[in-house]
Amino acid sequence: MNTQPPPHAAGPHQAVRQDDVLPLDQYACLGDGRSVALAGADGSIDWLCVPGIDSKPLFDRLLAGEQGGRLSITPEQPFTVTRHYRPQSNVLEQVFTTPGGRARLTASLNSGMSGRLPWTELAHRVEGLSGTVRFAIEVRPSQRLGQATPWREATPHGDLLHVDGVMCAFRADDTVQRLTEDDCGLCARLDTHPGSRSIIAVLASADEPLVLPSLETIDARIDRSDQAWREWCCNLGYKGDYGDNVCRSALALKLLLHSPTGAIAAAATSALPERIGGAKNYDYRYAWVRDVAFSIKAFLRVGAMEEARAAFAWLITTIRRHDSTIRTMYRLDGSLAPRERALDLPGYRGSRPVLDGNDARDQLQLGVFGDVMETAWLFVQSGHVLDLVTRRLLAVLADRCADLWRSKDSGIWELREAEHYTISKLGCWTAMHRAVMLAESGQIDASHCERWRRSRDRICDWVDENCWSETKRAYVMHPGTERLDAAILLITRFGFVRRDRLALTRDAVLRELGRDGLVYRYSGAQDEEGTFLACAFWLVECTALLGERDSARRQMAALLAVTQGNLGLMNEQMDADTHAMLGNVPQALSHLALIQAAFAICD
Repeated sequence: MNTQPPPHAAGPHQAVRQDDVLPLDQYACLGDGRSVALAGADGSIDWLCVPGIDSKPLFDRLLAGEQGGRLSITPEQPFTVTRHYRPQSNVLEQVFTTPGGRARLTASLNSGMSGRLPWTELAHRVEGLSGTVRFAIEVRPSQRLGQATPWREATPHGDLLHVDGVMCAFRADDTVQRLTEDDCGLCARLDTHPGSRSIIAVLASADEPLVLPSLETIDARIDRSDQAWREWCCNLGYKGDYGDNVCRSALALKLLLHSPTGAIAAAATSALPERIGGAKNYDYRYAWVRDVAFSIKAFLRVGAMEEARAAFAWLITTIRRHDSTIRTMYRLDGSLAPRERALDLPGYRGSRPVLDGNDARDQLQLGVFGDVMETAWLFVQSGHVLDLVTRRLLAVLADRCADLWRSKDSGIWELREAEHYTISKLGCWTAMHRAVMLAESGQIDASHCERWRRSRDRICDWVDENCWSETKRAYVMHPGTERLDAAILLITRFGFVRRDRLALTRDAVLRELGRDGLVYRYSGAQDEEGTFLACAFWLVECTALLGERDSARRQMAALLAVTQGNLGLMNEQMDADTHAMLGNVPQALSHLALIQAAFAICD
């Protein structure tokens, strides 16, 4: 094993709960290709959905507070903790130091020899390093809003816990002393000593038989999973600066890829607030077309071809499944995401409503046409081939965009007020631009190419005439306003012809939406949420693509200094004053934006 100090190590620090939760930047993420667990710095797994990211949670302490489900393995005495991922891996190590001794806790959502296991295997290895550390262990499944009552079943192979279709088993060796067991879970304790080694695991399945492997097998799979992560990273093709940061962000994106289908979730969590105590607490456990498209580009650029192909195939198949109509977002199995509803839960630090499902599914977002066409173009530019069905679908989508581009929509930020959002028009310009390029290169049917070319030019003229403000010296959020939108920075990567105006828009965004290297999404956002991390990396990328690479490097250095403190994991947003993480985690947009910024600087 590599003995060099790993990058992005955190600690030593204390892990102090407030309202029975930790600060969001004290949660690490574990994954197995199907679900993601949030592991707190005190040894508690506070979030895990079974079997997949968008399933109901088995552990929900993150939103349900004291009564929520968890698997906790926490020192009983006061402690400090040092945390790090193993190098180039999503296997987590935490070293606890108490007045009586030191112990290491290694955590993994295990995979098997051939990849994802057909059950959830949450494994922990506890090793004594010095002295004695007493750990309190608790397993408590979610009660599903009081609508499901857990119950314990005695079987010839050990006790099982059932809750709402999920069956789980607690497994531990003889060093773990069980104290109490009932229908709601169990409590146990473990004392470590120098050289001791204990294995603790929770195995779970949903409406399927449950395999109960031996503890020796579970233990071995921790290291096998670590090896699989490292092998995946070693096959990535990024060779520029910021290698550790790009690798960690690629690993975060890999956590969000749902291996049974190829879909990519926007984040692994639900209802984490964009401002503590605020109302913007959305469910991001679904696949947004925009995020999938951007993630495919990031995977292509780092050389993760299998993931890029799987995600692109899922995207095209899902659009076809819904009568060639592009929805904003879908469930990870390609079905329509559920409508939004408020859950009767306390919420993270009292932030309510706690939202499940997402009403953005019914919005018109014209930018998705550009996202799909750009992804197809990048796919063929990377040396791959489109099948005949996909070629026909892309031509249909290009015609549909040419019909719809003059419509109002909800924009990239899913705002409730329909407007002629500039970023949406620029997304339509991208769709037409890439459709022409695909047609001219023989990748799709060219019979309507002239229509797409004229639509592209009309959109450009319309944006220049209606969306430019001489007062702001910038493209504004939509006609009739002087508000700015940081998303317009994105269009630089798509080759929009008005680079002079994009440079001025970049300056205006930096001046009015920037805050010490961080960036708010749009004018007025600072009144209701934190800075949006993807926007800050888009600013870096835009600056580099405009040819100002020295300035982009300085921006990148400042940005990495404040965003990489939680083991390189990033949420959606960050408080500009305290630099506390906000919103759902790990956020695909944040991580893929870092990757794109690194390439823009180093290409």
